Amino acid sequence: MIFTACTVGPDYVRPTAEVPSSYKEIEGWKVAEPKDHLTRGAWWEIFNDPELNGLEEQVNISNQNIIVAEAQFRQARALVQVARAGYFPTVTIGTSFTRLSPNTPGSASTTTINNYQLPASASWEPDLWGRVRRTVEASETSAQASAADLQGIRLLVQAEVAQDYFQLRTLDAQKELLDATVIAYQKFLDLTKNRYASGVASKLDVLSAETQLKTTQAQAIDVGVQRAQVEHAIALLCGRPASLFSIPAAALSTPPPAIPVGIPSELLERRPDIAGAERRVASANAQIGVAIAAYYPNITLSASGGFNAIDLAKWLTWPSRFWSVGAAVAETVFEGGLRQAQTAQARAAYDATVASYRQAVLTGFQEVEDNLAALRILEEEARVQDEAVKAAEQSVASTTKEYKAGTVSYLNVLVAQTIALGNQITALNILGRRMAASVLLVKALGGGWGQAKEDRVPK
Repeated sequence: MIFTACTVGPDYVRPTAEVPSSYKEIEGWKVAEPKDHLTRGAWWEIFNDPELNGLEEQVNISNQNIIVAEAQFRQARALVQVARAGYFPTVTIGTSFTRLSPNTPGSASTTTINNYQLPASASWEPDLWGRVRRTVEASETSAQASAADLQGIRLLVQAEVAQDYFQLRTLDAQKELLDATVIAYQKFLDLTKNRYASGVASKLDVLSAETQLKTTQAQAIDVGVQRAQVEHAIALLCGRPASLFSIPAAALSTPPPAIPVGIPSELLERRPDIAGAERRVASANAQIGVAIAAYYPNITLSASGGFNAIDLAKWLTWPSRFWSVGAAVAETVFEGGLRQAQTAQARAAYDATVASYRQAVLTGFQEVEDNLAALRILEEEARVQDEAVKAAEQSVASTTKEYKAGTVSYLNVLVAQTIALGNQITALNILGRRMAASVLLVKALGGGWGQAKEDRVPK
């Protein structure tokens, strides 16, 4: 126990961070504690979209950024074992054969001799001051931070796929709306041509109806450019060549799912960037102990032994044995302020990680508030916009009847149709923004709220 009796440097205490008692946008908030050992569930399943579910599964398998982060996590785990190796002695063993001539410097023999050796040696530096323990502690917390980084990258990519997917569906809905509008405008152009042939409508009415039709057709075609680019972005996130990837068209129609009131307090605890930042604070704290341990002397215990003989027949016999044991103490008496500077550097690095942790907490609260506010406001905006769409559609129907009756000009119809189409597109865009805000809220809260499982991080 004497060799592990002391560990220099400060023991880790989680830094404090300013945490509000509640969100402005939601009730039921409680103080959160980051938990980086919890995995993120299949949160995208709350949208009940089989196509999205399939895309997210591809992301978890094939996304190259996730693969890079997973490899970095395995590297961090290996470094933990590298640090733990410092607990144990270093043992070497080998064998050699030397033939010495009479003129070999240092040889007392007057004839050529053979020298057979089978040496073994061991050396061990007791961890009296806790340098190895602090190094292991730093490596373990770094590995835990790497695990949080892996979860963070995975969550980021999953959220990007979901956002792009709902943008794609919004574009599909716009295309569907524009195609239906083109059909309606074509019928209205035919009606106007018939009225012109009967002498009821003017040539200007025909040209105006034709212009409106072609403009809407162009809009429908232009949507294809945006859709193709979004589809290619999803292919990249899924680790697939864009040339071999396609998603069938399907219009976005359902509103985002409701998030339970009590959820934010539970999910902020699982936000990976906050967990990773907190683990880096712990790692930096351990590095202070490593730096302080350099002020203390190094004590090395060593031993060696084996067999040495000039006669092969007597090589591995008991009289040919040799051994030695010893200890060495070394203390640096002058290094030009190196240890002081390294300790100051470690303390400054710790202060920086504390600030980064607190910034991550503040950013987390900001992002949650932003998206809670966006969902609340966009829901109200969607309700009002739906009323505007209904009123605009009624206006088109009423104006069309009056135009057929000859009581209003075609200009009135044109204005009513333009207003109606603009409001319908705005309503679709609001729905797309609501879906995006839902995804961003889940991301801000750290992922899904399914049953948590242990993340296999070595201790």
